[in-house]
Amino acid sequence: MEVFYFSRAQGIFNTPPLNLSDISGPILKSKNTWKYLRFIFNRKLLFHQHIDFYANKAILIVKCMKILRNFTRDLIPLQKHLLYRSCILPIALYGYQLWFYNKVPLSYLLRVLNQMQQRAAIWILGMFCTSPSFGIKAIAGLIPINLHLCKLSGQA
Repeated sequence: MEVFYFSRAQGIFNTPPLNLSDISGPILKSKNTWKYLRFIFNRKLLFHQHIDFYANKAILIVKCMKILRNFTRDLIPLQKHLLYRSCILPIALYGYQLWFYNKVPLSYLLRVLNQMQQRAAIWILGMFCTSPSFGIKAIAGLIPINLHLCKLSGQA
């Protein structure tokens, strides 16, 4: 059995354990994170762990896509763009309907997703890591991630 408390209180939120020994049950301690249907929740519903997990998973897939170069005679940028849109982006944006709404602070979430998109743009074009991020995203044909999220939420 698991117990989980949600709270938007400022500061540290420590909850006392739930004692069920009166009804011959265990003592339940609350957890810091909770996973349900591959969504990762924390006590304040900030979704930082969720975004970190899926953005890092997408970055790992981008790194693994570089191995395709060894099996085929490299892919053209159009094929790489298609792989990014069909394989990597859905993983990175899994569950965006939960955390993307109009009054949520998005600075941290968008920063992590921008890093993921920059790595993908570098892979698509075969550029150097020191290339300007906005320029290579435009050349790769990738719209900024915040506009992509607005487009997806408008279609949902």
